[in-house]
Formats: sequence, C-alpha cells, structure tokens
Amino acid sequence: MIRRYWNINLEEMLEAGVHFGHAIKKWNPKMAPYISAKRKGIHITNLTRTARFLSEACDLVFHAASSRKQFLIVGTKKRAADSVARAAIRARCHYVNKKWRGGILTNWSTTKMRLKKFRDLRMDQKTGKLTRLPKRDVARLKRRLSHLQKYLGGIKYMTGLPDIVIILDQQKEYTALRESITLGIPTICLIDTNCDPDLADISIPANDDTIASIQFILNKLVFAICEGRSSYIQNP
Repeated sequence: MIRRYWNINLEEMLEAGVHFGHAIKKWNPKMAPYISAKRKGIHITNLTRTARFLSEACDLVFHAASSRKQFLIVGTKKRAADSVARAAIRARCHYVNKKWRGGILTNWSTTKMRLKKFRDLRMDQKTGKLTRLPKRDVARLKRRLSHLQKYLGGIKYMTGLPDIVIILDQQKEYTALRESITLGIPTICLIDTNCDPDLADISIPANDDTIASIQFILNKLVFAICEGRSSYIQNP
C-alpha cells in the first residue's frame, strides 16, 4: 500500500483538543503506550502516535474507496450526530447516528427486511398511496416511517454488509464494534484513554468527548474516502 501525505497537523490537533484524555483513575492500562503525560488529573494522548495511526487509517480508506468498497460510519453521541450525518453524506457512506439497534449487522437478514419495508413505505408516501388508506392506518404507517427514518435512515440504501466500519467512540458503540468483529469486518475506531486499543484493526488514540476532536478525525477520514472515490472515477 502506497503511503500518502494527509496534512495531519499537530497544531490543529492541539487546537481541536484531540490530546485530552479521560481522568487518570478511569484509564485502561493498555493505553499506556499512547499516553505522553498527566495534567490536572487527566491523561494526555501522544499526538505523534495519533497522527501515525490516523495516517494509516486514511491510507486504508483511500485504497478501499478507490476499489469501490462500502463504508459504515457509527457515531451516536447527540452532539456529534449532525456532524456524522453530514460527513457520511459528503463521502457517500452509510451511517448510524442515533441509537445502534443490536443485530443491525449480525442479524442482517432481519435488517434487510426492515430496510425493504422502509423503502416501500417511503415510496408509498411519495406516490400518494398512503393518502388512499383510512386515516387511522395512515397515522400508524407514518409513525412507523418516522421510527424507521430515525434509526435506519442512514443505511436505507445499504444492500449488503459494509466492507469497513468506522466507529467514533469505542465505549458507546461497543455493540457495533463487537458485531463487526464477529463478522470479520475491518474496523477503524477512535479510542480515548479508557478504551482497549487491541479490539479494532486500526485504533486512533484521541479525545472522543468533544465535537472538535471528533470532527477533526472524521474530516480527515472522509477527505481520504472522497479522494479515493475520485481516484476510481478518474481511473476506472
């Protein structure tokens, strides 16, 4: 795999607060190699190592995107949900930015049926078919449609399991991570100082609590995906 330059600037990472970890008492000892200092009761992440792993992740998604691989981005923290949706749409990735419903991947046959029902309901609404039903049925189906949009809206066009799953908070999205591991789907995971760096295929040590930090990591990955997709279009 050819390594590329992704303009990962340490000063920008500092400005985004990427280096701030969790309280010292909450750390995972496995994170010791990725921690450079302690300050005011919290661990400080070694940004040189963060830059290295982020660069490796960008290389991976670039080459995957240039081979037309499909991505799933998972980030369900409320304050980051909109950023996840915008970034995923920009890179033409699938995404889950609300609650992860267990079995989305490991029970794919059921998920596929739900997605078909979702698409059918959306089509019925667009074509006006719902308006010809009794009001009670219309209200029920609209509630169902709203529910499906909330939890499956970001994967409504996903026709098969993703090739790579990007997870923005290991602790909060642990179920999604375990499902990916069970199915052998490669994972890229943002990990804070309370996480296990051995679980994901590529773990990026970084602050997973602030929007600025999450956006910094996500924007770099999405840029690499977009570059990869552009490379495929130019050299089909």
